Amino acid sequence: MMRGRDGGQKKHLVPWLCIALLFLVFLVLYYGSFFSSGGQHANSALEYGSRISRSMGWSSVDNGELSKSEETIFSQDDGEDSLIPKSFPVCDDRHSELIPCLDRNLIYQTRLKLDLSLMEHYERHCPQPERRYNCLIPPPHGYKVPIKWPKSRDEVWQVNIPHTHLAHEKSDQNWMVVKGDKIVFPGGGTHFHYGADKYISHLANMLNFTNNILNNEGRIRTVFDVGCGVASFGGYLLSSDIMAMSLAPNDVHQNQIQFALERGIPAYLGVLGTKRLPYPSRSFEFAHCSRCRIDWLQRDGILLLELDRLLRPGGYFAYSSPEAYAQDEEDLRIWKEMSALVERMCWRIAAKKNQTVIWVKPLTNDCYMKREPGTRPPLCRSTDDPDAVWGVPMEACITPYSEQIHRDGGSGLAPWPARLTTPPPRLADFGISNDMFEKDMEIWRHRVESYWNLLSTKIRPNTLRNVMDMKANMGSFAAALKDEPVWVMNVVPEDGPNTLKIIYDRGLIGSVHDWCEAFSTYPRTYDLLHAWTVFSDIEKKGCSAEDLLIEMDRILRPTGFIIVRDKRPVIEFIKKYLTALHWESVAVADAEPNSNSEEAEMVFVIQKKMWLVDGGSKDSM
Repeated sequence: MMRGRDGGQKKHLVPWLCIALLFLVFLVLYYGSFFSSGGQHANSALEYGSRISRSMGWSSVDNGELSKSEETIFSQDDGEDSLIPKSFPVCDDRHSELIPCLDRNLIYQTRLKLDLSLMEHYERHCPQPERRYNCLIPPPHGYKVPIKWPKSRDEVWQVNIPHTHLAHEKSDQNWMVVKGDKIVFPGGGTHFHYGADKYISHLANMLNFTNNILNNEGRIRTVFDVGCGVASFGGYLLSSDIMAMSLAPNDVHQNQIQFALERGIPAYLGVLGTKRLPYPSRSFEFAHCSRCRIDWLQRDGILLLELDRLLRPGGYFAYSSPEAYAQDEEDLRIWKEMSALVERMCWRIAAKKNQTVIWVKPLTNDCYMKREPGTRPPLCRSTDDPDAVWGVPMEACITPYSEQIHRDGGSGLAPWPARLTTPPPRLADFGISNDMFEKDMEIWRHRVESYWNLLSTKIRPNTLRNVMDMKANMGSFAAALKDEPVWVMNVVPEDGPNTLKIIYDRGLIGSVHDWCEAFSTYPRTYDLLHAWTVFSDIEKKGCSAEDLLIEMDRILRPTGFIIVRDKRPVIEFIKKYLTALHWESVAVADAEPNSNSEEAEMVFVIQKKMWLVDGGSKDSM
């Protein structure tokens, strides 16, 4: 009898042993990477995928779309806390400048077939969910808190961007100079060796603007600088109350946009390739290309037509390049063909002097209507939406104006600074009244005031410079910061109302983006991120909240701040990750006093700690 009882016990014991063994295997697979050192080999340094997010309800399906379980990730009970990591692995330090959607290694590994002549290799190519990095991007060895604005316009710490090849390559053009432990920016450029300030005054003089000031008494506020180098042109425009979007690809002149952002100058990684740039139509009063090495004649002038889409009625394009003045056969040919192209586009020369020509775009559709039938480039189809930009291919056609703009003979925008608070005409596109616009400004003025009260013990007047509003709506968060020494990258979700055109009409700048993907910027480029219901929004799309937290950590500077304004369960979810991300809570407050509803918004202020990798370990400071 005893033997039979022992056999029965063994039969019951075997399944339990199997379960225990499976559980141990799960723990080893799940947590094993957290105990590996950061520098042994690539797979120990780079963790792919977002295991925790998927285990808590998120998954990827075969067609590449994301799906989720019916239970929301933000409302799961404390039993799921065991799945929250105590720490994240650290990416290999050779990835300290990783830009996930502009990663050349990804292009090589996935064998993407791209047309290099069309610059497709410089466009966004994001990793699939299973290939996303699940590790923290380390700062370079010896990293220092960036120099504060306005001093940062002219110098940065060399250790923060340890790249001096541009200083040597462009030494004769005064781009940048290495001086001791700093990199200094004299303000020069490929075309303006003697300083951007003199060059900017020269452009204003060519156009007969008052006192040689390019803002033309507030009529020129938003400028697009393509092929911007280290953005000295945009940096020197700021003193004239002009906000430039400085654009350059992650090309052979690597780190130029990183230098621009380290200096505190607005900039974005992008390229004129095959896709529309992430800005709505009629965003800029002035576009600029100084030796930008762009073939404007290719593909029936498609790149120049993209620039035309972005320019406002009566907008200018300043072109400083050998084709504008050189007399050799090839440059003369290019100049002749380009002159013919812009004439067919109804641009005319506003000024031409020495090495620079400035064209101006028409104010109305009159010239377009007078062209001969069959003239190329054609007008865009009436069904084309010139403001649809996210992943939309460029088209070699001219975007005509709306009936209202044609009738009014321009955009109807107030000069700066009145433009910031004057309801723009394109509010009507969204059915937004002037009263609703003004109420939105008042709401965000109070909200920003309360944010600054929560931050008061942590910041000084020059603590913040580069700010991102991750869901900007009409830009009223940025407008409320008009008296602060900051600039704001206003981000509008790609699947919502494209209110970015209202933001540009207010004299602000920004970009369309999908927060299920990484943003087109270098690590450690923003001092403050403002996330208003961003987490609730990506939950509805079935995207990973953990991936977004890691992405926010990537683009936030050490000692930088995050303000999350979202539902209570979202705030509680983020709190669980503070230790793993090396973040700390600064303040938590009810956005709506006397409300205990789960749907009520709360404000959570977070600061990223300074931590450095030393000999394979992480040391917080």
